[in-house]
Amino acid sequence: MTDDRPAPEPRQPRPRPVTREWLMRASSTYLSRYASSSDNLRKVLRRKLVRRLAGETAAVSDEHAALVDSVVASFVELGLLDDEAYAEARLNSLRRRGAPSRQIAAKLANRGVDAETVARAIAADPVSDRQAALRYAQRRRLGPFRIRDRAERRERDLAAMVRAGFSLADALAAIDATDDPTD
Repeated sequence: MTDDRPAPEPRQPRPRPVTREWLMRASSTYLSRYASSSDNLRKVLRRKLVRRLAGETAAVSDEHAALVDSVVASFVELGLLDDEAYAEARLNSLRRRGAPSRQIAAKLANRGVDAETVARAIAADPVSDRQAALRYAQRRRLGPFRIRDRAERRERDLAAMVRAGFSLADALAAIDATDDPTD
């Protein structure tokens, strides 16, 4: 016995509504897991909107963009979103890894932190690029932190430091430092 009925068509998912409450929940969930700048949160919410609206239109309307902006403004007003604090915390994290100022500025700008905030954070940083270069050399075991073949690998180590974003002077100071300068 065969069934002559046509196969049912797959159901189209009903578009879920975009409300302020949904955006607030999505924002709080994201911020509970990740530190973020206000511009980065705005980008995240717009991506969520595009996914949610995929059934209707993939474009975010002006109404939805205004809703996202108001939610971000609410989080800034509540003090849960602070670009200055984010820039300072990210700068400290990157400095511990031995990142140079130029790399830090680029990463913060990529996350939507404005240039003035980045400049203030870097100016207030007590760690110099030279100290960061030493930390980078230590972490990567370059120069004085190399166990063997230090002289033979000097040029390679310098190239690695310059590629990482350090100036030649800072790279030379870190690579040519005396044995274990952190003692």
